Amino acid sequence: QVQLVESGGGLVQPGGSLRLSCAASGFTGFTRAGYAIGWFRQAPGKEREGVSCISSRTGSTYYADSVKGRFTISRDNAKNTVYLQMNNLKPEDTAVYYCATGQISYYYNNNANGMDYWGKGTLVTVSS
Repeated sequence: QVQLVESGGGLVQPGGSLRLSCAASGFTGFTRAGYAIGWFRQAPGKEREGVSCISSRTGSTYYADSVKGRFTISRDNAKNTVYLQMNNLKPEDTAVYYCATGQISYYYNNNANGMDYWGKGTLVTVSS
């Protein structure tokens, strides 16, 4: 079974940076066409939204408009680990960030219900 374990969340001031990690075990989708691993987030009172993903087959990336230019997703296939480098954080980035796997289209369509596997989440709080 696939297991996803996130880490790296915490409290940072606006303008600060964090790097989230997602350790994936039992995941064979790194070379699967049309499939991705990446991140959703859910802020209090809001729906879960796709943040970023990286294609399992090609390594191409997707970013939500709200994080473009500030967040960078990467992966280390040897370690089965995906990272999300978050720079210039804003208070509106405050959310629980979830690592997830699923079809690439589900990330940019914010289709959280369509995702296959989820981590338990890591909390990112951006506040002064």
